[in-house]
Amino acid sequence: MYAMTRLWFESALLPAGWTRDVRLIASDGRIESVVSGVAPEGADERHGIGLPGLANLHSHAFQRGLAGLTERRGAEGDSFWTWRELMYRFLERVGPEELEALASLAFAEMLEAGFTRVGEFHYLHHDRNGGPYADPGELASRLAAAASRTGIALTLLPTLYAHGGFGAAPPGERQRRFINDPQRFARIVEASRRAVDTLPDASVGVAAHSLRAVTPPELSEVAALARGGVIHIHIAEQLREVDDCLAWSGQRPVQWLLEHAPVDERWCLVHATHATAAELQAVAARGAVVGLCPVTESSLGDGIFAAAGFLAAGGRFGVGTDSNIRIDAAEELRTLEYSQRLAHRARNVLAAAPGASTGRSLFDAAFDGGLQALRPPGSGPAGLAPGAPLDALTLVRDHPSLIGRDADEILDSWIFAGDRGLVDCVWRAGARVVSGGRHRDRDAIERRYSAALLTVLG
Repeated sequence: MYAMTRLWFESALLPAGWTRDVRLIASDGRIESVVSGVAPEGADERHGIGLPGLANLHSHAFQRGLAGLTERRGAEGDSFWTWRELMYRFLERVGPEELEALASLAFAEMLEAGFTRVGEFHYLHHDRNGGPYADPGELASRLAAAASRTGIALTLLPTLYAHGGFGAAPPGERQRRFINDPQRFARIVEASRRAVDTLPDASVGVAAHSLRAVTPPELSEVAALARGGVIHIHIAEQLREVDDCLAWSGQRPVQWLLEHAPVDERWCLVHATHATAAELQAVAARGAVVGLCPVTESSLGDGIFAAAGFLAAGGRFGVGTDSNIRIDAAEELRTLEYSQRLAHRARNVLAAAPGASTGRSLFDAAFDGGLQALRPPGSGPAGLAPGAPLDALTLVRDHPSLIGRDADEILDSWIFAGDRGLVDCVWRAGARVVSGGRHRDRDAIERRYSAALLTVLG
């Protein structure tokens, strides 16, 4: 007996655009039919505004517990690299139980924010002492358990971290929990596939942490493990990384990657903050997605991605919450646009065309790019369309920020005048996981998170 879901929306964003009086029927978690121009019936659950859920293409779930704990200036100033040392120290105390608890809250908050799928960039593989677990998928299974409990769709991205710097530099002591050789990493990838096997719509891609963390042959081995799935990599996030790559290879990171790796539409280049216009044009031509994390990139002082030029070249992007200091889909998109306004001293920089809505332009691009980065090619339809999983959210129709708004004005107002408080209900694979802006299991998840964080902070 399949579970049936019947939803009616006063207004919904379908693949063809905004449509009024929409009835959506789903069975066993997938949309069977979408009909517009109809009145609600007695069995329909009625809502004002319906949107497809967004994909959060880049997350380090454990860093949710670090939010707010790195905002104290050091004696000689602060940067990404000093932040990284604090993150390493925090991570030294995170065990399997703590990882699952931290990830559960992060995933629940993503659903509350309108994200229905997450790409978990997973490079924490070993025990606190750096030794491997008996089960190479021990921590992958904890992330899968957090996804199962919260209901979020998971794209797990086991990540190879083999060295401490360019040229196969030895790792530091605090990196011992990440480090693998390609053979052991291959076992982790297989264990990750087993870990997500029972989750609906879950998938496993692969990732290389960064060019500084793998050698060229190791990067090729990582890509071969993808089996046609998605491939992610941090790249050109920091100026020091660019300088170190130039010293190692004579090329900039994105330049080197494009010349030495088969970058195509399966690839996601995370950050690419310090890429040149020519490099970004080449990325766009390859069809790869750039994974932007505007809130984290602002927090870490990374710099401003050249989004306007990249989009003008036909580039594709998605957004991620990365360090999870703030988990808010609208805030990521707003921060991206505002960074461009500051850089260009102009307004509505990322609107797709003259007269186009900036909010709609951002939403559409992030929706398409995020799913491309997280779902293997040929995954089938997405959005509020027959055959797609029912991954949807509603906004509070009578919220002050939405009064008198219609069509694209709804997205403009959510992104630029609202916040997470506008998200009302969220469905993932047909199950309602958020009601009234609150995850169905938030109380229990918060209690477990609190206990785990107090243990870590000890």
